[in-house]
Amino acid sequence: MASTLVKIDVHLIFHVKTTSIAIREDDLDRLFAYLGGTIRNLQGIPIEIGGMRDHVHILTSLPKNMSLSDFVRNIKAESSRWLKGMGRVYADFSWQAGYGAFSVSPSMTDKTVDYIRNQRKHHERSTFQEEYRRFLNVYNVPYDERYVFTD
Repeated sequence: MASTLVKIDVHLIFHVKTTSIAIREDDLDRLFAYLGGTIRNLQGIPIEIGGMRDHVHILTSLPKNMSLSDFVRNIKAESSRWLKGMGRVYADFSWQAGYGAFSVSPSMTDKTVDYIRNQRKHHERSTFQEEYRRFLNVYNVPYDERYVFTD
């Protein structure tokens, strides 16, 4: 083939380190916009970004020339650095080391976008841990409960 054509959409989920301050409500929209810019700079395509004060959901198309782990590492590092630059309150901010990445088929894109947009509604009924366990179970991801939520 003369060119490389790739379309891999992934739902990323990552959480604030338990020893870190949560993201202030007033800073969430700016963080989501910054994450979108970071993804574009990495040659990914942000589709939807949202979340809560303690975790983020990102639906994105992956860049064709970067591994998933490098992509997520860069997103987390850049956003952490950006938050720390917003003032003393974020001086010790950190994301947890791990993340979840779940494939999204084109037929599920709209449903995933709606899910990310309705995070507040989802978390009126369930905790982040319950939400994340559901993803792991739906995608049949094996995990050890002793380690899945530790920093």
